[in-house]
Amino acid sequence: MPQQEKDIYLPAAATVMQVEALTEQEKRFRIRRSPGDTESFMPGQFFMLGIPGIGEAPISISSSPTRLEAGTFDVVVRRVGNVTDALHRLHEGDTVGLRGPFGTHFPVEGLMRGHDLLFVCGGLGVVPLRSAIQYVLDRRYAYGAVSILYGARTPKDRLFVDELLAWHDRDDVTVLETVDIADPSWAGDVGVITDLFRQIRTDSKHTVAVVCGPPVMYRFVLQELRSTGLDDDHMYVSLERHMRCAVGKCGRCQVNGLYACQSGAVFNVADIEHVREAI
Repeated sequence: MPQQEKDIYLPAAATVMQVEALTEQEKRFRIRRSPGDTESFMPGQFFMLGIPGIGEAPISISSSPTRLEAGTFDVVVRRVGNVTDALHRLHEGDTVGLRGPFGTHFPVEGLMRGHDLLFVCGGLGVVPLRSAIQYVLDRRYAYGAVSILYGARTPKDRLFVDELLAWHDRDDVTVLETVDIADPSWAGDVGVITDLFRQIRTDSKHTVAVVCGPPVMYRFVLQELRSTGLDDDHMYVSLERHMRCAVGKCGRCQVNGLYACQSGAVFNVADIEHVREAI
């Protein structure tokens, strides 16, 4: 008998394998999909996670498919509403509804290969970029110089602190961090993330930039990248919009006829230059 086509509207049961508090507002969950539900994903894609009777929300994948066994992945959930509050109450062994993976992905096996890479992560933007960074580091031979710029509101808001330290310790990666507001524990840079561009050198002809962060950050980061000579077709951004269906039916994520759930959430900047509301 032919295999039954997967119902994109029907959540599958998945199991919470690990729960880790990263900050007061963010938790990392390791999720294992049901046996047989091992469709591959790529860095930049997302799942719809849901709790029966409460709802579901789009959550970016924060681990690389090169790191964990098939069917297993990490997500990071910030507590901001009813659905995410319910997700934060989950424990190891609990069941969660899952649809996906959905969306486009970073061109880790396309344009990014053979190029120098610049990852610009603002706040929660490090979550989807962590997936791409892990992927690149696991295939380090396939890429040129790798630079990671990370900005957080305060030192306590930094995510994946242990992993950041491991990246700092590598001799084949440049990592620069800044915070908006320092505390006595912080000895690093203080200021906006664009200040970090002064500390790196970019070869505009051989660099691909990948950017993710709060909406206010994009305009200034893209201006800074353009000032280095980088072309829009060598810049990628991950744009989050309110999503409900994730399959282009509800229209909640539409921007000038562009559906973030299908055309994104990863976009090449050259493709959305005409959509002012996007960036």
